[in-house]
Amino acid sequence: MSETIHTELADGVLTVTLARPEKKNAITQAMYAALAEATERCRTDDAVRVMLIRAEGDSFSAGNDIADFIALGSQASSPADMAVFRFLKALADLDKPLVAAVKGRAVGIGTTLLLHCDMVVVAEDALLSVPFINLALAPEAASSLLLPRVIGHQRAFEMFALGQPVDGRTALAWGLANRAVAADAVDETAADLARQLATRAPNSIRKTKALMRDAADMWALMEREGEAFGSQMKSPEAMEAFMAFTQKRAPNFG
Repeated sequence: MSETIHTELADGVLTVTLARPEKKNAITQAMYAALAEATERCRTDDAVRVMLIRAEGDSFSAGNDIADFIALGSQASSPADMAVFRFLKALADLDKPLVAAVKGRAVGIGTTLLLHCDMVVVAEDALLSVPFINLALAPEAASSLLLPRVIGHQRAFEMFALGQPVDGRTALAWGLANRAVAADAVDETAADLARQLATRAPNSIRKTKALMRDAADMWALMEREGEAFGSQMKSPEAMEAFMAFTQKRAPNFG
């Protein structure tokens, strides 16, 4: 697949591993392309019944690789030209079970992709955050709809607006996860759930998932979010936020 995205198919479970631990699994556009390819394979390959996404190292994902993201964002004529949107479309279209194993930090897309998972296992001390406004950006991955739907408007707005993380126990209590376990049990717990799902009637599971969500509506919202995200990326606010991030100082939006 790639040096930073590994895949393995066994017993109907396609395990996709974020393998850039030295960068806290910050996701580059090349990684998004590989993730999109794996997700598309899950949907179209009859040998794959379940997709499991996990990560090497002590963090699930630090979110977008900022330097890579700024460089690609300045070159793309629209957000839809970026590989991340191919991955988001694949998530919207995926009608097979998606399971996630989350340890450490899950930032931005590291959290919003969990909203597309059917089962999520988090470490009790994991930290989930969606700090888009900290970078003067807008929500993505249909999270503007899905996060309030799961945890309520007020909690979701606080997560978006203040960018502060919630831990794994809180994620479980709020409905963002199915299980919260010790960090050293996350991978095996998630793998066991994936294996159980792989033994269920595959067409029944696909039809059940399709009835629970509207892929076309999901993608339409992602496109609207992409327009908002793209306009913010070019804004003076975002330029100040990115500059402050690289200079390791607080942004000044005054």
